[in-house]
Amino acid sequence: MLSLCICGTAITSQYLAEIYRVNTPMLQSFINYCLLLLFYTVMLAFQSGSDNLLHILKRKWWKYVLLGLADVEANYLIVRAYQYTTLTSVQLLDCFGIPVLMALSWFVLYARYRVIHLIAVAVCLLGVGTMVGADILAGREDNSGSDVLIGDILVLLGASLYAVSNVCEEYIVKKLSRQEFLGMVGLFGTIISGIQLSIVECKDIASIQWDWKIALLFVAFALCMFCLYSFMPLVIQVTSATSVNLGILTADLYSLFFGLFLFGYKFSGLYLLSFTVIMVGFVLYCSTPTRTAEPAESSVPPITSIGIDNLGLKLEENLQETPSAAL
Repeated sequence: MLSLCICGTAITSQYLAEIYRVNTPMLQSFINYCLLLLFYTVMLAFQSGSDNLLHILKRKWWKYVLLGLADVEANYLIVRAYQYTTLTSVQLLDCFGIPVLMALSWFVLYARYRVIHLIAVAVCLLGVGTMVGADILAGREDNSGSDVLIGDILVLLGASLYAVSNVCEEYIVKKLSRQEFLGMVGLFGTIISGIQLSIVECKDIASIQWDWKIALLFVAFALCMFCLYSFMPLVIQVTSATSVNLGILTADLYSLFFGLFLFGYKFSGLYLLSFTVIMVGFVLYCSTPTRTAEPAESSVPPITSIGIDNLGLKLEENLQETPSAAL
């Protein structure tokens, strides 16, 4: 479902760029951040205690500024890279974010991977390679780019920032709350993207010949992005950022399938093979849970001010309750 949301953003963006000559990625992201602000940030403002918006801002505003900056620039750099490099380069180098994400999860979230996880990631990347090969054979590789090196660097930077954002998202939604993550990203994402929008896209926005079709495409893009941001934390809560990123590798394939009907793409059997390979790798990764290096909490009750004698009585009570609990 997340892949379908990403597919929706890709299709609406392609319609805007190819049919209506509208290239305003920052404006499109700005609308999404505004929706997150109006929904989740306002929700935080009415929370009480440590979950209140002002309380969160007092304690860790600067951390969320950095998170918002990483999220905004990741979206912008990937889209901007298409102007310099090729579609193949973007699709291949965008996968660089997965090993970066796994490395960050290892050090920040103490995730520990088994051999099967590494094999599953390799299988998924093989599926991406198959998809890129199908693109070349189908003749979709028709843009040589104006400066391939700059474009490739932008893709690598964007993929790395995506990895940073996803690791922070996993930490926040598992340790704190989903509402806090979305509310803070909505707040600072709106501010940062709004400032950047006024700097880099003023002329592009002024040149748009607005009509109801263009407005509808902007609304559709914003709704797809809003659903993606809203539902991804729910999936990350029960899985991990790495497994989610492996699953959404299928987004490009969904876009290709829709493109067969909407944009006249040529069909290739390698697309189906690529989809199958990626799904096999994804299922393989999710079949075995990762483990954490954090030490397990001790079952012995902590020593408090009640004294050692009371602690001994508590342990004795626990031992007496064990047989009945087992029965």
